[in-house]
Amino acid sequence: MNRDHFWLTDEQFAKLRPHLPTDTRGKPRVDDRRVISGIIHVIKSGGRWVDAPSVYGPRKTLYNRFQRWAAKGIWSSIFHALANAGGPPAQLLIDSSAVRAHRSAAGGKKGELNQAIGRSRGGRTTKIHALTDELCRPVAFLLTGGHVADCKAGEVLIQRMPPTSLLNADKGYDSDAIRRQVKERGAFANIPPKANRKWKNCFSPYLYRDRNAIERMFCRLKDWPAPMMWSGFNLNA
Repeated sequence: MNRDHFWLTDEQFAKLRPHLPTDTRGKPRVDDRRVISGIIHVIKSGGRWVDAPSVYGPRKTLYNRFQRWAAKGIWSSIFHALANAGGPPAQLLIDSSAVRAHRSAAGGKKGELNQAIGRSRGGRTTKIHALTDELCRPVAFLLTGGHVADCKAGEVLIQRMPPTSLLNADKGYDSDAIRRQVKERGAFANIPPKANRKWKNCFSPYLYRDRNAIERMFCRLKDWPAPMMWSGFNLNA
């Protein structure tokens, strides 16, 4: 087996199998393990669908499976099922990372807004907002244009937050709306107050030390070229 090709291990596929769709009609699906391995290889390598190695089968099958499952929300449901498999996290961390949009990323249907591409000082960018646990495992994502403020996107992302007792965030999330929202969900918002706040909310530097876990998650994500180049992958995925 070529070491440059990605293949799901027996253990990995065993965790995925229960969450794969079973309502397929007509002709049986092509080998799930091979096709999903091929899709991950394309995303991990940052290559084009047409350049996928032939060991994964027809390139069109990889592309169609990725797009159809994205449109049906299957990838999203698999992600959430695996993210929640370990039970409620003790704490969560929230942050964002800006990604420069590839020159070929624009031009899709409904324009840049539908593709989560915005214009900022850095040019056309996408911002990846994420919630992770203290072990660097992501539990929720949100994509916006690069010009969208963290506190605005945070209000939306926190609605997807699973039960927890603590949320660590930086000063970009220090807003009354976010603090109120986190409190209503039964958690403590450990956020360093901005300098212009008249009333300084409670903040624990000791608990805040764990916030670097989300920075490490983004560093690992940036090892995957496709999402970091943002060059044509379906926003629904």
